[in-house]
Amino acid sequence: MTGKLIGVGLGPGDPELMTLKAARLIASAPVIAYPALPGTESFARRIAAAHIAPGTREIVMDVPMTRERAPAQAAYDLGAARIAEALESGHDVVVLCEGDPFLYGSFMYLHARLRGRFPVEVVPGVTSLTAAAARAERPLAARNESFAVLPATLDDASLRRRLGEADSAAILKVGRQLARLRVLLGEMGLLEQAVYVEHASLPGEVVLPLAEAPDPAPYFSIILVTKGADPWLKPRS
Repeated sequence: MTGKLIGVGLGPGDPELMTLKAARLIASAPVIAYPALPGTESFARRIAAAHIAPGTREIVMDVPMTRERAPAQAAYDLGAARIAEALESGHDVVVLCEGDPFLYGSFMYLHARLRGRFPVEVVPGVTSLTAAAARAERPLAARNESFAVLPATLDDASLRRRLGEADSAAILKVGRQLARLRVLLGEMGLLEQAVYVEHASLPGEVVLPLAEAPDPAPYFSIILVTKGADPWLKPRS
């Protein structure tokens, strides 16, 4: 019998935001795997560190962050092959994934390579966008409102269209796009409804009106745009 591939969402960074199921599976895992930027400590492992048992085998996947997709995909190819060896030997493998495995999560690339060959379990995690909403105290959607999740790397025309269609939105992967996004939202009349959240749930967290946000922003930053269409969510006197 083969082992099971288990993708575990770790949440946005605060170890206390991991689910009980995630902590239990990590603590009992014979093998764990996780991504890391080459030459750096893995953020995913740091979140889960308190639950990793002594003697656990660790598979580190060095995944470069580059504009070209080929280097990262080659790293996932190698990681999937190493994980497959452990699964074929009968060991379960818990893959650590920041945030949620299926929302911009690294696990989905391993899942695409290994599903169908091995049994799979996916454990959802608290997302960075819901953590940011909680820290900023900004409801994301109510009743019949629509909510959009948008990468900051979309072109201006696409962002304008999708922001115009949604009642609220989260713009992820802000980084070097912040100045452009601030101008765009200002032109749309949405700057006052936009809040900037950096490193949600982590030490050094920053929550500011977008107009006051630092530029450039770090990769782990989000812009929330809430139009507040539902009158019952407006402040009461």
